[in-house]
Amino acid sequence: MTHPFIERIRRGPLLGDGAMGTMLHARGAALDQCLEQLNLTRPDWVREIHLAYIRAGAEIIQTNTFAASRPRLTDFGLADQTREINFRGVKLAREAREISGQGVLIAGSVGPLGRRVRRGQQLMVEAAEAAFGEQIGVLWEAGADLLILETFSDLSELTVAARIARNVCDLPVVAEVTFGNDGVTADGAGPADVAHALAQLGVDVAGINCSLGPARIAEFLAEMHTAEPGLRLSAMPNAGLPFRAGERMVYPSAPHYFAEHVPLFLRSGVALVGGCCGTTPEHIRAMREALDALVKAPAATASAVPLSAVPMVRVSAPGPVEAEAEAPEPTPFLQKLRAGKFVVSVEVDPPRGFNAAKMLEGARIAREHGADAVNVADSPMARVRMGALALCVLIQQQVGIETILHFTTRDRSLMGLQSDLIGAHALGIRNIIALTGDPPSLGDQPESTAVYDVDSVGLVKIISAFNQGLDRSGKPFGSRAAFTIAVACDPTRPDLVREVDRFHQKVSAGAHLTMTQPIFDPLLWKRFYELYEERHGPFSVPVLIGILPLQSHRHATFLHNEVPGITLSEAALARMERAGADGRREGVKMAQELLLALMEMPKVQGVYLMPSFGRYEVACEVLDVVKRERP
Repeated sequence: MTHPFIERIRRGPLLGDGAMGTMLHARGAALDQCLEQLNLTRPDWVREIHLAYIRAGAEIIQTNTFAASRPRLTDFGLADQTREINFRGVKLAREAREISGQGVLIAGSVGPLGRRVRRGQQLMVEAAEAAFGEQIGVLWEAGADLLILETFSDLSELTVAARIARNVCDLPVVAEVTFGNDGVTADGAGPADVAHALAQLGVDVAGINCSLGPARIAEFLAEMHTAEPGLRLSAMPNAGLPFRAGERMVYPSAPHYFAEHVPLFLRSGVALVGGCCGTTPEHIRAMREALDALVKAPAATASAVPLSAVPMVRVSAPGPVEAEAEAPEPTPFLQKLRAGKFVVSVEVDPPRGFNAAKMLEGARIAREHGADAVNVADSPMARVRMGALALCVLIQQQVGIETILHFTTRDRSLMGLQSDLIGAHALGIRNIIALTGDPPSLGDQPESTAVYDVDSVGLVKIISAFNQGLDRSGKPFGSRAAFTIAVACDPTRPDLVREVDRFHQKVSAGAHLTMTQPIFDPLLWKRFYELYEERHGPFSVPVLIGILPLQSHRHATFLHNEVPGITLSEAALARMERAGADGRREGVKMAQELLLALMEMPKVQGVYLMPSFGRYEVACEVLDVVKRERP
């Protein structure tokens, strides 16, 4: 399974971010305080700094967790908050990515452990292994895309960290040392020694950060490149050697000076550039311009595809609706279902901000992996995001794949529901999944007032009436709509009789298909199907089974215990626990096995994939087996 970081770095040099500490001090953080604690006490500062780097052109942002290991936090009396500080560090970076809408990668930052894991100059290996394992495990669980082990002056300690990273998780590893001006680490290793050691460890990128400015680091990188020509390198220098001015540290290197060194770094085999102490978004912006001038920048969004490339439903010109009038042509998605084809949909959550580049890229990945449609959620978990309808239009216009609009009754009155449905139809968004929606009390706007003039059953009735050419009050539109109506069902519910009976109401109201909550045991669907037929007769609509590829055991237990509507089997939890660091690959394998088993069951005619942490490429790995087995 190829990781997005590896795929991206193969295409050309990547730009990282700059200093976090420098920016936090500029906002008022004291020089002697624990900067990682600000993840909890001043999350807005951390989030805004991430956003500033993204806007400057960074493609990787590092979490504010450099000194968030248990030994380092113990110095500040914060050891019992180790997990929370690291988890929140990743979460803040993910929030910044969502707000920006850019497909940036999130690097979990891990630094040296300090004096508490040493006896004199000797590293206590077991203590170091435990501390690195704890921190890296949380960063992985929280959704980091890769790890950056940075500012290590002891090559032996970096070796332990890299080895533990490989044992704990499957994330790509960037390993960076810091040299003195004499070109050796604190334990006496030179550039060639570092290159040989890190190449033997199999890290994905090796490099140098901190300590010195661009010119000296470029010299050391050239030595590393000569020693190991096939090793990818990284360069994240300081903005020169600092001097103290009152209560702050001043770094002399200007942004243009950093930009001038970008060509030199690239000639030395550097694949990842960025900045360390003293660098700011201005430095990163200057490096971005220099990189773009040297290397054709990869497209941030999917290439535009005209809306005409997506098959659209034609509606007859306005006129009287006659009972015997021919119904409009169904959507291509519904036509595939009625033709007996196995269909695939992949979910994309709208961004929290104004830029949808990452979501468009996710839709492009889904299309390239053979998906028939992209589901777009409607502010899931009642958290404010871009309107789902707007993102559906962008996806159909720029990616050229059908969308399925999640449409809730939570935020719209009866008038608003109908107005938005008319607008969606006019814009070519014709596949709708009718939902009630999570209550605002669950989300980030608890003071918001829920509407709920109707529930999902009532919404299905409204859309069905539209398809007959009538609004809810029975007034004619003059032509019929051509909506495909999907509904949800949850085969994992403990009160299955109630769920089956409610689902029957949705089908009776006019639903064309159903999409399930994620399930992890095919017998759950079999039980739901059999109970339905026992109580209500033949099961009359096709089913897209929800599948959510698990990332790790911690991810699995979090979903099982903390996310409404997701219930895992004990077998699935045990299997993910046994997988250990290979959790992501095992999660995809489990999803593929589940899908193949479900394809043999009654009425299952598709899969509804739900990526975690925006990892569309991982979810779409499941479709490799669908391509081989699909009718």
